[in-house]
Amino acid sequence: MTIEGAEPGTVRPGGRTARVRAAVLRAAGDALAEQGFAHLDLADVARRADVGKTTVYRRWGTVTGLVADLLLDMAEQSLPRTRTGSLLGDLRANARLVQRTLTDPRQGPLFKAVIAAATCDERTAGALRRFYRTRIEEWAPCVREAVERGEVPEGTDPHEVIRAVSAPLYYRLLASNDPVDEATADRAAEAAAIAARAGAYVN
Repeated sequence: MTIEGAEPGTVRPGGRTARVRAAVLRAAGDALAEQGFAHLDLADVARRADVGKTTVYRRWGTVTGLVADLLLDMAEQSLPRTRTGSLLGDLRANARLVQRTLTDPRQGPLFKAVIAAATCDERTAGALRRFYRTRIEEWAPCVREAVERGEVPEGTDPHEVIRAVSAPLYYRLLASNDPVDEATADRAAEAAAIAARAGAYVN
């Protein structure tokens, strides 16, 4: 049974199918982190997951279909947002979550590989956009709550504030290769909070 319009691998399964999906996605993440997108191979992923090649090819079809499902799973498994009662506290929690993800021995290289793939593959780029849209939507309410508390002006764009928190961290990961540490995460959160209070993100 298939769902009309669903991408390969994106229908949420149960039972044995769920276990197969989990094993394959874990193997795909490991392979991406180790070898990058250019060397990702469905047969190798099947071998790593101890799953039949036919199952992987039938379910995901292509490498990009597998990466799209991996990003969907990562968005679903990501930790829920933290509520601290202040905008700065919430943004600092967000920044530290991003920082921990980007410096994780597995997740950091995996993100680098997926972002690199997205620059030359539109399907991967679309999946990456959906991933970040999901994460931004998860954290946007902390800005709306700050508006309600009077911490930031009416009309502040929640999405722009959340983007401003993580952008410096991704720049360090992908461009400057400077350390992505907690102090950097805290500075990014503080800068975004100060700018938001000053009305920099009012539409």
